[in-house]
Amino acid sequence: NVMLRKDFIEVIVPMRERLLARAAAMTGNAGCAEDLVQETMLRLWDIHGRLDVRGDNEALAFTILRNKFIDSRRREKVRMRHATAPPEDVAAEETVAGLDDVELIRRIVDALPPLQRQTFRMKEIEGYEASEILEITSCTAEALRQNLSRARRTIREEYMRLTEGRRKR
Repeated sequence: NVMLRKDFIEVIVPMRERLLARAAAMTGNAGCAEDLVQETMLRLWDIHGRLDVRGDNEALAFTILRNKFIDSRRREKVRMRHATAPPEDVAAEETVAGLDDVELIRRIVDALPPLQRQTFRMKEIEGYEASEILEITSCTAEALRQNLSRARRTIREEYMRLTEGRRKR
């Protein structure tokens, strides 16, 4: 039995509180825990068409949650390492100059944190309504608004930064 949207809402969404409790125990931070759970719900949504309604979806959800936590720790370590690295070299800027705007924006979106990237894609590219995203992620309207706002701001700032050389020429 392949999982449909209504099955997802009936089977997966009720796991949210247990996932949130586990995420809070792992992170020790309510905000980080909320982000991890939203990323987990989005990942489950991405694969819902391959899930079996009668399968052990809770074990899968907790495995995804754990993996998302490990990934976030790795990203943080890399980010800290890069924070102390020298600024980007001129070759990277020249590469950007050869890209058209659509490709440049696609690359910026691909580099967003997973939660921002996924919610931005669902809303702006795939055309989901906010209510549908809220239903799928079971996050609050405020959390969704903040993630979309952060994504849009990052895209705008990165685009402006990367195209600054184009404007000067």
